[in-house]
Parts: sequence; structure tokens; C-alpha cells
Amino acid sequence: MKQFAYVIPFLIPLSMAPALANDSTYSDLDTDHCKSLLPEDTEGGGISLRCKGFKDYAVYFKEGDLRQSILFGPVSDAYIADVFESFEPFNNATPKIEWRLGADGKPVATILRWFLENIDPVTYEPSPKLEGQVLVVSKVADDTRQGCVVGYIDALANPEPNALARKVADTRAKDFACGRDIAGYHGIRGPTAAEPTHVFPD
Repeated sequence: MKQFAYVIPFLIPLSMAPALANDSTYSDLDTDHCKSLLPEDTEGGGISLRCKGFKDYAVYFKEGDLRQSILFGPVSDAYIADVFESFEPFNNATPKIEWRLGADGKPVATILRWFLENIDPVTYEPSPKLEGQVLVVSKVADDTRQGCVVGYIDALANPEPNALARKVADTRAKDFACGRDIAGYHGIRGPTAAEPTHVFPD
């Protein structure tokens, strides 16, 4: 298993991004009505689910050790089994998924807000005052059957985080090579935007 736990800042100036015809649609992630992909007695209590997404594009939800990982679209069995992209602190994603659609109406990327339970250095416990919010931009799997995170936006530090997330989705996702290219923070990164983690199959 290859493991990555680093990021490289990458800023796309809004003024330099090309005008695109991409649009958005939305769906809700309802983990209570998903198909479990693991036996009930799985060691450690991990969760792996296949959930309804946008049209025929499924959402694959994982949770382990109070951390979540989510993939989108027709990803390969190896990705479903082995990919886990999350953050160092405990975290959870909101259920509202924004799908960015190309000119052909097919989803190219998703945007999802994550909440990060950062640790107070004095109490060594998660602190609401230090909670982070990050918009995670992910590539929807295509013919390569690979989908992954392509970028992060600190939703608390940037004045228009959703607009920046859409620019990243529209300009980076299509040609992003999962497992090779590195997903980094875009725009301003504040102190509550924690370090991401990445695990990919060999």
C-alpha cells in the first residue's frame, strides 16, 4: 500500500481561470439507506457502503477510527477496497454533495464540506473553538475507474470558498491522475485546515 500524508499548496487565481460551461446539481448522502460492503462482524467496526448518488453514479462511503473517506462514480474494486483519503484529526462530511457537470451533463467532480475535530494542545481533546471546515474537491471516476481527491479549500479562511472550489473542480479534476498527482490546498490555508491523509492501492 502506498501512503501519502503531505500536501503541496497550489493556487489558481480566479482571474486567470478560463470561462467554463460547467453547472452544478446536488444530492444527499443518506447512509441509512446504503448497501453494506463489509460483513457485520468486521474487525474494528469499520464501515464500507455503496450509496445512491447522482443518476447512475454511486457514492462509496467508508468510516474507520472516527475518520471518513468518500469516492464517487464507477471506481474499481481495488479502489473501493483500499483507497482511504481523509484527514489526520477525527472528521465527518456533511450529507449535501455538489456535483459539477461537464458540458455533456456528466459529472466531472464533487464538492463536499468536511468538519475537522482539531485537538486542543492544552486539554488534548477535540475543541469546538478549533473546529476546521474544509471543502474537499474530488474527481468522479471515469473510464479509468479511478476517483480521488484533487484539492482542498479552507472554508473558514477564504472569502468565497465555494466559488474557489468550483474553479478547482472545473480546471483540475478531469486530467488529475489519482495516485500520482498530489492533492493540495488552494487559496488561503488557515490554522484549522488540518493535514490530509491518502492511502492508495499499489
